[in-house]
Amino acid sequence: MNKISFDDIGNVMATFYADEGVEDGQVVKVTGNGTVGACAEGDGFCGVAGQVRKGAVAVQVGGFMHVKVTGEVELGRVKLAADGKGGVKAAEDGVQALVVQVEQDGKAVICL
Repeated sequence: MNKISFDDIGNVMATFYADEGVEDGQVVKVTGNGTVGACAEGDGFCGVAGQVRKGAVAVQVGGFMHVKVTGEVELGRVKLAADGKGGVKAAEDGVQALVVQVEQDGKAVICL
């Protein structure tokens, strides 16, 4: 059991319209005015989607958040991009994020 928790620190949420296929917990990108959609591999992302309801979704756009990770991700300030499967991966040209924890279950805690 981890004694350190980053849950909800600096949590910033914004409501967007959701394109078809947006799912809870996946990273998303802005696809139109006030609208987010799923990311393809290598895309920059704006945050993590919550549950879609009636065509809208709350997206965590700031603070500490849990994301799925593909491959190795280093701790500290790194650049991340979408992996095309709802999570992120290390990338040369990606979104600057602070990775504070890499978990054994294929997830990481990042701060945008």
